[in-house]
Amino acid sequence: MSNKMWGGRFGESPDAIMEEINASVGFDKRFAPQDIRGSKAHARMLAKQGIIASADADQIVAGLEAIEGEIEAGSFEFSRALEDIHMNIEARLKENIGEPAGRLHTARSRNDQVATDFKLYMRDTVDHLDTQLRALQEALIAKADAHAETVMPGFTHLQTAQPVTFGHHCLAYVEMTARDRGRFADARKRLNESPLGSAALAGTSFPIDRQMTAEALGFDGPTRNSLDAVSDRDFVLETLSAAAITAVHLSRLAEELVIWVTPGFNFVRLPDSLTTGSSIMPQKKNPDAAELVRAKTGRVIGGLTTLLVVMKGLPLAYSKDMQEDKEAAFDALDALSLCIAAMTAMVARLEVNEENMRDAAAKGFSTATDLADWLVRALGLPFRDAHHVTGTLVAKAEAKGCDLDGLTLAEMQEVEPRITDEVYGVLGIDNSVKSRTSFGGTAPDNVRAMAAYWQKALIQETKS
Repeated sequence: MSNKMWGGRFGESPDAIMEEINASVGFDKRFAPQDIRGSKAHARMLAKQGIIASADADQIVAGLEAIEGEIEAGSFEFSRALEDIHMNIEARLKENIGEPAGRLHTARSRNDQVATDFKLYMRDTVDHLDTQLRALQEALIAKADAHAETVMPGFTHLQTAQPVTFGHHCLAYVEMTARDRGRFADARKRLNESPLGSAALAGTSFPIDRQMTAEALGFDGPTRNSLDAVSDRDFVLETLSAAAITAVHLSRLAEELVIWVTPGFNFVRLPDSLTTGSSIMPQKKNPDAAELVRAKTGRVIGGLTTLLVVMKGLPLAYSKDMQEDKEAAFDALDALSLCIAAMTAMVARLEVNEENMRDAAAKGFSTATDLADWLVRALGLPFRDAHHVTGTLVAKAEAKGCDLDGLTLAEMQEVEPRITDEVYGVLGIDNSVKSRTSFGGTAPDNVRAMAAYWQKALIQETKS
């Protein structure tokens, strides 16, 4: 008995184990909307070019639309025996409209068909992720504007470094997210070429119009090399690369939230609806959403690594290995979408403990750099000498059990006799943050101006 899917070349049906390893419909059925869009465009082009009759094309398009309705309604029956979403739809189309269904696959292969479907899917996904990332930016900008003057400790090596504002800290993630969106936009631009019409690998002898199908599907144009078109998965790799970097950014913020909600910090509070309790410790309020964002980053990075390994040794053109391009990509992008949604909710609804942030910023000798800068400005010390004097004063304050402003003038003058009482004006944390007026600095006026800049940028983006 020949296999109907593969034609007369095979005299027997596939072994059960072959069916098990070969079938992809369990996961590529999510391509159904894209597959139907591509098939409708292909059918209309075939009719326009006189390759199939217009009446056949009309039946094909109507039949595809009916199948789309079945899938949306949940009544479509997917068959593993038919391998993938493409053959499932084609088989159902034949049941519905008969002989004209067999004309749909003229001048195309599953190779260019799946590449087209995957590009359409990735393009839709990138657009969705971009919308989500913009919402995250809006949440961060709102927090930044509201907390332009809320002082907190800035850290290096997770040690108190210098005072900054919480608004400035939020804007750092706005910048990261803007770069993330830029990477996705770049990936989208490069993927937006249509493989449809490349057929198996060499193109086709039928007089097709690839420009017509490209335009119908919203591509900038057709791909220029049929071998590359069916074997290219750069568009998935590039999107997953952008996704992995985005996930790392989310993970860094998630880690900070996990730290900040601990009693030792108590910088922010997350709402009950975004935390969980303990099965044994009634006092616990765990930041599980943030922890899971942090953990799911591994899945996103793993998706990228998986596909890099799949592709690294493949000769041109198509190999069945490339069926393994989908599950990892789907899982990674689903995980990223969920992480963005969770992080946006946490940012929008967290409450800031301004008093605790301020108290922490005043500790740990966070104004030491301000003191060193003052020694340079007021006394004309070379910065390295000022650095040494300040370090000595920090050690003196530490031994005394106070911060720098707890040292008396006499104690400071024991280290550097020319210090005057004007020095106390630079040791306050408010004076410290207000002094950081350089472009991109943490001064509250800077933060407000930068929040306004981003608000305007997003408004202009909507208009364009």
